Amino acid sequence: MDTNQFTNLLRRHSGLIYKVAHAYCQNAADRDDVVQEIALQLWRCRDRYDARFKETTWIYRIAINVAISFHRRHRRHLKGRVSVEGSAITIAAPAAEPGGDVERLMQCIHELSELDKAFVLLLLDGQSHDSIAEVLGISVSNVGTKLLRIKNKLRVAFDQRAYSNQTEPPHANR
Repeated sequence: MDTNQFTNLLRRHSGLIYKVAHAYCQNAADRDDVVQEIALQLWRCRDRYDARFKETTWIYRIAINVAISFHRRHRRHLKGRVSVEGSAITIAAPAAEPGGDVERLMQCIHELSELDKAFVLLLLDGQSHDSIAEVLGISVSNVGTKLLRIKNKLRVAFDQRAYSNQTEPPHANR
């Protein structure tokens, strides 16, 4: 892949790259760093791209690995920060401010582990279980199991947040 092909690849998939950066970094400067690091890693790995696979699979795999590594390196610095920005879901509708339930869900997603965030990001991006399995290097049945567990975890966290914001307890089991 030459420089022009690589530049075109980055242009075609810039939304995907920014989406991953937003999912793992609440701070704009950190997001910019992650986007640059993703581009650098894609450049370094460009000759190893196997055209038998979709470009998005290759990009997601690299982008998520870079973002998780960055997040882990900066975790202790992030603990003391207070976020004044939204999270990954706001990219889908940047003009609208999320309301009650959406904001609660975004907070719940933000509290997931790095790998669980990757599952949610890929699912919300409309990726199939096959695609998610390929990106994350796991079996399709494992994807289904993990997504079910993540959904249950999000449901419990969401209900707990809703309950803490009301005077009445949330409805029993959903």
